[in-house]
Amino acid sequence: MKKLIALICAVAGMLVLVMWQLFSADTNYYLITVIILILSMLPFFVSFEKSRPSARELTLIAGLIAVAVVSRAVFYLIPQVKPIGAVVIVCGACLGAKRGYFIGAMSAFLSNFIFGQGIWTPFQMVALGIVGLAAGLLFNEKAKRVPMAIAGFVLCFAVYGLIVDLSSVLMMTKDYSVMSVLSIYAAGVPFGLVFGVSTALFLLLFGEAFAKKINRMVIKYGILEDKNE
Repeated sequence: MKKLIALICAVAGMLVLVMWQLFSADTNYYLITVIILILSMLPFFVSFEKSRPSARELTLIAGLIAVAVVSRAVFYLIPQVKPIGAVVIVCGACLGAKRGYFIGAMSAFLSNFIFGQGIWTPFQMVALGIVGLAAGLLFNEKAKRVPMAIAGFVLCFAVYGLIVDLSSVLMMTKDYSVMSVLSIYAAGVPFGLVFGVSTALFLLLFGEAFAKKINRMVIKYGILEDKNE
């Protein structure tokens, strides 16, 4: 009960801050956007906590988050060529939408301790979380590599890019005209294409094998009762 009251007070405080900023003479769109992103993540994190995951499930999820973080770190020197999107997509397909979102969001947050935290972190958390969520809704543990690769390209190029590039819009311009916003998004297209293509390639090469490893652990140790939860 105390946790619920604290959560309601925190959400109410954030909403008041957003309303105050919206009607302020000097509106801070950074603050508003970050608060909205945090509020969008709360239902998933609260739902995951309420599901009371077992120690085995938490161990598996923590291990998969570590794999996602390492997969991004090992390609540190190659911009946008990162397997983290592929890892999150396979995790979402095997473990379900809710866990896919959690793994995606936490992977983005923790890997940014290597790549650098900033205004972009909440955008990346929500974007990668939605990638995992969508994978969980689109696929199951028997997903084939070609459909996953196609979905991986679309999710990482269009969905991830659309959300993350919004942070660039907020940082790079105060003139929120259609042309200025479109020009910033256009500048991010090559980076999005590289990320989307590399994700599709990683899924084609390793997606099914990685999914089999996860499914084997789930079945062997009876970790999840309902993968579609």
